[in-house]
This record gives sequence, structure tokens and C-alpha cells, in this order.
Amino acid sequence: MSLAELQHLTADRRGKPRLRSEERKEQRKLRRVSERDNKAAAIFLLPWLIGLVGLTVGPMLVSLYLAFTDYNLLQDADFTGFDNIVKMINDERLHQSLGVTFAYVLIGVPLQLVVALALAMILDRGMRGLSFYRSALYLPSLLGGSVAIAVLWRVIFGDDGLFNGLLAFFGVTGQNWISNPDTALGTIILLHIWQFGSPMVIFLAGLRQIPRHYYEAASIDGASAWRQFRSVTLPLLSPIVFFNLVLGIINAFQSFTQAFIVSGGTGGPADSTLFYTLYLYQEGFGSFLMGYASSLAWLLLVIIGAFTAVNFWAAKYWVFYDD
Repeated sequence: MSLAELQHLTADRRGKPRLRSEERKEQRKLRRVSERDNKAAAIFLLPWLIGLVGLTVGPMLVSLYLAFTDYNLLQDADFTGFDNIVKMINDERLHQSLGVTFAYVLIGVPLQLVVALALAMILDRGMRGLSFYRSALYLPSLLGGSVAIAVLWRVIFGDDGLFNGLLAFFGVTGQNWISNPDTALGTIILLHIWQFGSPMVIFLAGLRQIPRHYYEAASIDGASAWRQFRSVTLPLLSPIVFFNLVLGIINAFQSFTQAFIVSGGTGGPADSTLFYTLYLYQEGFGSFLMGYASSLAWLLLVIIGAFTAVNFWAAKYWVFYDD
């Protein structure tokens, strides 16, 4: 072996321990930085975790226990097993509230999405003052869930309300739409449809993401406007429709303020506006049957979960994704 080869081998052998030592130092430094970052992340997440446990998970577990008890807020909870479930099976007002709520969801949500999509397509044509129109049409969604708008809605459809005044202008005699069991629910559904702002903005964002060359190719092939909507717009917008549909159903099942204000908290007339959440409120805070109200709350959770699961299962048959 030559002298140069021997020197190179010696330098290489001496350099390896030094290199390994530097690597270990660098690894320890990175480990300390990672531990410090993890501690900082834990500190910042701590308030959220406390809120999650104290305001969400904890009350849910307590509610689950109370669902199997007889509890009136004034005395200790008395465990009764499945008595509340048996009571729900035989509760006629519960069945009425389910019918009202299902009608509200199955009619109000699709109509709201249709109106929102129609307005989004109009705004997508690039009209002047788009920001103003978008904000103006979104405004009902900001105000629709408030007590003031619900009170205003009750006045509009009253005996001397604006709606009857409009009908009188055309020579039609109106009525008190709120106090009529055949029309009371319809007025609340109309209020729900009027709150189309959020899905409209989401639809508008989705329409802006559809490539224009699809429409150009369809026009060259002679496709009409309806054909383009059915074969281009709807398939490419189906994930947005699915998103709005799931959120709309969940929010509709939890509607409370409108029915409470419009019906005066009674669900009348003749329980025609007795929403599920309103009946739950009456049982829990009106009759002080908090155990039964807890079981109703968990039933609502199961119903919403079932509707959501069915939507996700059916999505594979009509929701189109590019990938």
C-alpha cells in the first residue's frame, strides 16, 4: 500500500467518529426543538381542550346518563332504565313533532337549495356591482335566525300584515296565516327558504371553479342552455350540492327560534308548528322533565346521524369528483 493511500485511509477513519459525533449533536438539537414546539402547541391547545371536555364531551356524557333517568332539575336523578324510550314510543306529541320537522326538512331544504343555486347562476354572469348584490342577498342569512326577524315574520303574515296588504291590492281577501293550521308551517318554511345566503355564496364559488371550455365545447356540439346545465353544471357542481345538502339538513333539524317566536312558544295552532327542538324545550324547561328531554336530544342526534349516513351512502351514485 502506498503512503498516499495509507494517509487517506487514516484520515477517513479519523473523520468518521467526528462526523458521527456531529450528527448526534444535531439530532439532540432537533429533538430539543421538537419537544419545545410540542410543549408550545400543547399550551395553545389547552384552552380548546378544556372547552371541549368541559362544554361538549362532559355535558354529552351527563346527558346520556340522564336519558335513562327521571330527573326534574330539583331532585336527584332516579335511574329508570328504558322507561323514557318506552314513553317516546307512545308519545303522540312526539310523533306530531317528528312529522312537522320532517316536513320542514324535506320541503324547506331542497327549495332553499334550488333558490340559492338559481341566484348563484344569475350572479355568475359577471354583472356589474356583483359585490353589492352578493352582500345584499346574503343579508337574510345573517338576520334570518334572529328573534327580531322571526317577530317581523309573524307581523308580516298576521291579519293586518304586509302580505295581506299585498293581496288586498290585487283584490284578494287575506287571512291570519300564522293562526291557520294549514298555512302556519308554510310561513316558517318560507322563512327558511328566504335564508338562502350561505348556500348561494358557496354555489357561486363552485360555479367560478368550473372551466369555461366545457361550456364552449358543449355550445359547439349544439347543446342548449338546459342541456349544458344538466350535463356540465350539475355534475361538476355535485360536490357543492352535496355539501350544502348535508349542512342544510343538519341545520334544519336544529331549527328552534323561528318556530318558538312565530308560534309563541306553543307550537300551535293545533301543534302544526311543533318542531322537534321546540317540543324538547317544552319537555325539559316547561315540564321540567329533563331526563325525558335528554332522551329526546339523543334521539335527535341519532336521526341527524342517520340522515347524514344515508346522504354519504347515496353520494356515490350522483356526486361526481374529477379524480
